[in-house]
Amino acid sequence: MSRADQVPASGGQAAGATTSAEAGAAAAAAAAALGRLGEEFFQTVHTIDPFSATQLGVPGFDMAVPDPSRDGAASGAQRIAGIERRLGVIDARLLSEADGINHAVLAHLAWAARSDLEHGLWEANASAGVYVSPQAMVFLSVPTAALDDAAAVDGYLQRLRGLGGYFDAVTHRYREAKSDGRIPTEVGVRQAIGQLEGHLRKDIAADTLVPVRLPGPLDHDAIRRAAADVVSGEVRPAMRRLLACLRHDLRPAARPDTEVGIRFVPGGAEGYLAAVRRHTTTELSPQEIHQVGLDVLAALRSEWAQLGGNVLRISDVPAIHDRLREDRALRFSDSAQIVRTVTDALRRAEEARDDWFPALTTPDCVIEEIDPAEAGNAPLAYYRPPAAGGLRAGAYCVLTDKPEERFAHEYEALSFHESTPGHHLQIASAQTLTDLPGYRRFLDAEVCGYVEGWGLYCERLADEMGLYTSDLQRLGMLSFDALRACRLVVDTGMHYYGWPRSRAVDFMWQNTATTRANVENEVDRYIAWPGQALAYMIGRREIRRLRELAEDRLGARFDIRAFHGTVLGNGAVPLGVLDQLVTRWIARTAS
Repeated sequence: MSRADQVPASGGQAAGATTSAEAGAAAAAAAAALGRLGEEFFQTVHTIDPFSATQLGVPGFDMAVPDPSRDGAASGAQRIAGIERRLGVIDARLLSEADGINHAVLAHLAWAARSDLEHGLWEANASAGVYVSPQAMVFLSVPTAALDDAAAVDGYLQRLRGLGGYFDAVTHRYREAKSDGRIPTEVGVRQAIGQLEGHLRKDIAADTLVPVRLPGPLDHDAIRRAAADVVSGEVRPAMRRLLACLRHDLRPAARPDTEVGIRFVPGGAEGYLAAVRRHTTTELSPQEIHQVGLDVLAALRSEWAQLGGNVLRISDVPAIHDRLREDRALRFSDSAQIVRTVTDALRRAEEARDDWFPALTTPDCVIEEIDPAEAGNAPLAYYRPPAAGGLRAGAYCVLTDKPEERFAHEYEALSFHESTPGHHLQIASAQTLTDLPGYRRFLDAEVCGYVEGWGLYCERLADEMGLYTSDLQRLGMLSFDALRACRLVVDTGMHYYGWPRSRAVDFMWQNTATTRANVENEVDRYIAWPGQALAYMIGRREIRRLRELAEDRLGARFDIRAFHGTVLGNGAVPLGVLDQLVTRWIARTAS
C-alpha cells in the first residue's frame, strides 16, 4: 500500500490548534479545499480523455475529442501535477472519516492519471486492443453517447468533425515515437491494420459512427446523412492516413515476437513498474506477482482433479484440459444459445441478489451482442456502464460470433463477472451514491484492482449463491481462475522478464483449458495493455482476505450482506483504502 492510499485514522484537531473554534474553521477550510480539488480533477481528467467520459456515462463531454499529441499529454500531466501539489498541502488529519477516504482516493487517481500520461506506453504499443488502441476506443465509446435531444445530436456531429484531426494527431505521435526508438510490436501493428481495414470496408451507412440511436422528434434521415458526410469526407480519409502509417512506417520496423514486452522500448521498464502499481493499486513487485500466479496455479490442481473426476470421470489435469478443449459437444451451436445462456444467468443472479446484498439501486442491465466486425480483437465480453440519469442502461456486451468456437461451460461464469453480481451491480450502484464526489462515482479501469478483483470474486461468489446450473459450468469457473492466475505469470513474464510471445502462449496453453486461438488472443491483449491483466487475481485475493478476516473476527456476528455492502458502499477504491474501510467496519460491528 502506498502512502497515497492510506486513509487517516480519524478526523480531529490538528497539532497546535488552540481553540475548538479555530480547529473547526481549519477543518472546514480543509474539507472545502478538498471538494474544490475533487471537482477540478473530475473536469480535468474527462477534458483530457472525453472518450472515457462517454464510456463511463459522464455527461457533458460527448462533443469533445482528446488531444493525443505529446504536447497534449504533457499539458494534461502538468495540470494534474498541480492538483497533486495542492492536495499535498491539505492536512488529512483535519478531515472527517469520509473526506479522509476522498483524499486517499483522489491522491491515487491523480498520481495514476499523471503517470499514465507521462509514460504514454500506448504510443509504443500500437494495437487493436479495447481501451488502449486509439481507433478501438473511438469505435467503442463514440457511438454510445446518450443522444437525448437536438443539442446532444449537434454535439455528436461536432465530435465527428473533430475525429479527422484526432486520427491525424495519433498518426503524428506514432511517427514521433518511432523516431525515438519507441517502436510497436509486429503483432500489434498487424492487428491494428486488420481492424482499420475491416472498418473501412463497411458500407458508409453501416459505419459504426453513423447509425447511432437518435431521439424521436428529429429528422433522423437528415442527421444520418450529415454524419455519413463527415465520416466519408473527413474521418475515413484520416483513418486511411493512419492505416498507411501503420503499413509503411511502423510494420517494417516493428518489434518481433521475441521482444513483445514493453521493457524493450526506451522508458518501457519504468513505465511497466508504474503500470503494475496503477492497475493493482498495490506496491507488489512484478517478481512477487509472478510467484503468486505460480502458487495459485499449483493450488488449483487438486480442485481440477476433483471436479474433473466428478464431471468428466478424468482426474489427470492435462487430460481434463484436452477434453474441455476438444469435445465439440461442449461448444455452442448457435448465437441465440449464447444469448439465452447469459440472459438466464443474469435473471437468476438478480432473483438471488437480496439474500446476499443490501438494497442497492441500479438501472437495468441489457444484453448486447458485440459487432462481428470487432470480434477478432474483442474479449469474450465486457461491461459498459450506464449513463448518468438513466439515459443509457448498463450493458453486458457479449461475443456471439462463431458460436461453434465458444465454450458453453464458460459463459455462466462470464455472466456473473460482467453483469450481476459483478461489474453491473458494482459500477452501476456506485453511480447512485450521490453523497460521493463525481470522481468516485464514475470509475472503472482507474482502480482496476478493485473493479476486476470484484468481478473475479463474484465468479466464486456465484457458486456460493447456487447460481451455476451444473458441475460442468463450475468447471468453467475453475477454468477462468486458471486463466487469471496465468495472467500474473505471463504479463510479468513478457513485460518484466522479457519472455518471447511463444513462451507466453505455451505457458498459458499448458495451464488452462482454452483453445490455442483463445490463448493467443489473450496473450496479445496483455502485450497491448501492460499490467492490466494483473488486477483480477490480485484484487480477488485481497477481497477474499478481507472477508476471511471479517469472518474470523466477527464469528456469529458476521453478515455477508453487510460485508458486501461495505465493499460496494464506497464505490471503487484502491485496495489499501478498502482494507481500512473493512477493518473499520469490523471494529464497529464487534464493539
